[in-house]
Parts: sequence; C-alpha cells; structure tokens
Amino acid sequence: MNPAEPLATGGVCLVIDEMHASLEAMLQAIGVKIDYCPHLTAAEVPAALAAYPYEGLMVRSKLRITADLLSHGPQLRYIARAGAGVDNIDEPALAAAGVTLLNAPEGNRDAVGEYAMGLLLALLRNIVPAHQEVRQGQWRREANRGEEVGGKTIGLLGYGHMGRAFARRLRAFGCTVLAHDIDPACPADDFATLVSLAELQARAEVLSLHIPYSAANHHFVNEALLQGFQQPFWLLNTARGEVLDHAAAVQTLQAGKLRGAALDVLENEKLSTLSADQRARFDYLSTAPNVILSPHIGGWTHQSYARINEVLVKKIGAFLSDNKTGAAGS
Repeated sequence: MNPAEPLATGGVCLVIDEMHASLEAMLQAIGVKIDYCPHLTAAEVPAALAAYPYEGLMVRSKLRITADLLSHGPQLRYIARAGAGVDNIDEPALAAAGVTLLNAPEGNRDAVGEYAMGLLLALLRNIVPAHQEVRQGQWRREANRGEEVGGKTIGLLGYGHMGRAFARRLRAFGCTVLAHDIDPACPADDFATLVSLAELQARAEVLSLHIPYSAANHHFVNEALLQGFQQPFWLLNTARGEVLDHAAAVQTLQAGKLRGAALDVLENEKLSTLSADQRARFDYLSTAPNVILSPHIGGWTHQSYARINEVLVKKIGAFLSDNKTGAAGS
C-alpha cells in the first residue's frame, strides 16, 4: 500500500496469509482496502505495521499476535483470524491495546462436523486398514468386521460451533449424543444432552474433542480423564493436538482401554522437529492398525475456504458500523 494513497472509509486491512480470491471484492464492498501480502514472513510483519497506519490485520496461523507485535501497529483496531482457533493470539494483550478480535468458527464448522463423522465411520468400520489390505492383494472380510455407528452413545467434550455441527450429523445415525462444556451458560439444543463430565465418562462409547487450546486446556485430556471412562471407547480429535496428552493416549491404546483413535491434529505438527519422546509416540501412532492420522484438514475444504471470507467480512463490517468514531474517513 502506498502511504500517499488516501485511506478508505473503512481503513486498510493488511492480510499476511493466503486467502480465497473472493476476499478483495468482499472487503471493497464494505469500504475496506486490502493490502494482500501473503509473502510476508512473521519477522517482517512488525516493520510492515510500523510503515503504514493499517486499521486491520488478517491472519491465519503464521504469526503470533503479542503485545510486542501490537506495539508496532498502535493504529490497529481489529485482528481478523481466518479460522476458528485463536491459540496464536494473546487475547489479554489485545484487550490492553483496545484491539478487537474477530474470528470465523462459523466458516468451517460444517467442514469439521462432516470430517468428524467421516473419521468415526472410518474408525468403526476399519475402512483404512481394509483399503490398505486390498491394495496389497489381501481379502480379509472377517478380520475387518466393524461396528455400526447407529445406536452408539457419543460423548462430545466441548459444545461450541464444532461440537454442535458434529452432533447435528450424529442425530441422523440414531446416536445418543452427550455433551460436556465448562461454560455453565452453554445453551442446550435438540441434538445433544448436556451432562457432567462424570456422566459423559460413565456412558460414552466414543469421545470426540471439540475444545479450544489455551493454557488451561493444555493436556486437559490426560491419563486421569481417559482412565475415568467406565468402558473401552474410541477417541476422535479434530480440535487441537495440545489438548490431548499423547503419552496418555498411547498408554491407553496399548492397554486396550482405548479401542482406537482418529487424530486430525497432533501435539507437534511440524514433523521434522519432533523431540525424541514425540517421535516415539508418533512412530507408535503411525503404525498402529487402530489409529487414523490426518494433517489437520478437518476444516480445510474448498467451501470453507470461501465461507471464512464471508464470515470475517460480515464481522468486520459490523465492527466498523458499530465503531464509526475514529474510523478513517469518518
């Protein structure tokens, strides 16, 4: 962006990650100019913020939003996170700087709900090992006899956008869906019954994780929680890898208490940087026949890629409309 150019009525938003091509037209429609710079490295962003009075910064997961970063952009009014998770954003630092956080869980909740359903079907029906065996010339029907999803009691840990999207899909399979959320104001609906964690552990045959990552949620799903289940169960994680203690998960799998696991997220997703302990756990998980691994693609569809733009731009527009005082050009 040329510093000599006049500011748009909605200011200028710096975008530092790859976004769907529809973004520019959508932002222009609400009076926001875009400086699209996905080539910027995390180290280059502070200088970019200092060089121009951006009012908005749109990010995915390339960059950590810290107090130090915000000090380079004192004119920032909002951070737009293109996705659901905000674990790379220091929310107290934003509050102290008077910067508003906007994110888009509505943009990929359906993608995550569908993917969790797919993982559950693949896990219970042995789809992955059966596929691999047939490709190798093996025809093992009895060894791959599976379990039906219908009639199962599914426990959801966390009942926000993602958990609800999964619950809606489970209803069509005739499942009993139990959900536990730490928010006492979590609204009930027709797709799941809100229960205590103890009741979820007593009744669930499948545990699906839908909680965000935070310091408080680090290894929330630990050995004690896993051992607290009253019967052997399956585990799904489409949330964040760090909410699950992978050492405890491996131990529970090896003991047979965990019948299988489908993990779309891992404790360290930069596989070239695994520590020795992480490597040992990854080697076990990647070779266990009752474990499915995928590269954090639950919310990663062509449709959600565009829908996230729609959600974010709508929220940016509402924010600018509600906070006209001090906006550029107002």
